[in-house]
Amino acid sequence: MVDKMTAQQRHKCMSRIRAKNTRPEMIVRRYLWSQGYRYRLHRKDLPGKPDIVIGRLKVAVFINGCFWHGHSCQKHFPETNAEFWREKIYRNRDRDYKNHSELEGRGWLVIVMWECELSRKDRREAALERLMETLRLLEMPAVKPYKSPAIEEPYAAAAEGTDYPTYGDSDDTY
Repeated sequence: MVDKMTAQQRHKCMSRIRAKNTRPEMIVRRYLWSQGYRYRLHRKDLPGKPDIVIGRLKVAVFINGCFWHGHSCQKHFPETNAEFWREKIYRNRDRDYKNHSELEGRGWLVIVMWECELSRKDRREAALERLMETLRLLEMPAVKPYKSPAIEEPYAAAAEGTDYPTYGDSDDTY
C-alpha cells in the first residue's frame, strides 16, 4: 500500500502527535485525583520520565501508546518506510525495558497502562480498578511477624528469690 499523503503532509500529521497530556494519560490522571491520590508529572530526575509519579508509594506509571511502544494489540507495522518504523519501535521497547529495570532497581514499582485499555470504555473501568487495587495494596501497613511477649522483669526477679513477697507470708491480707 502506498502512502496517500505527501512527505510534507505526513510530517505535519506526525509532528502533531503529543508525548504529554494525551487523552489516555488525562483519563488516568483525573481518575487518580478523584480517588484522592496526589502525584507529580513527568519527573525528569527518574529514568524514562514517568507520566505519573506517586512519590509516597514509590510508584511510576507509564501510559504507553500501543503503536509507539509495540503493544501486542498492534498486528502490523506501517508498509511505507517499514524498516524505519520497525527499528524505531524496537528501540522504544528496548529503552522502556532499560528505564523500567533501572526504576525497579531503585525500589520503584513500575506500572504500564496501554492506550487500548483506556480508549475503549468497556476495558477502561477494569484497567483503572486494577490500578486502584495495586495502590490500595501498597498502602496497607506491613504485617509484622509475631513476636512472643518478653517476660517482664519483676516476674523474673521474683523467680530468683528477691525481696518480693511469696505465698504464705504472714503479712498477706485477703
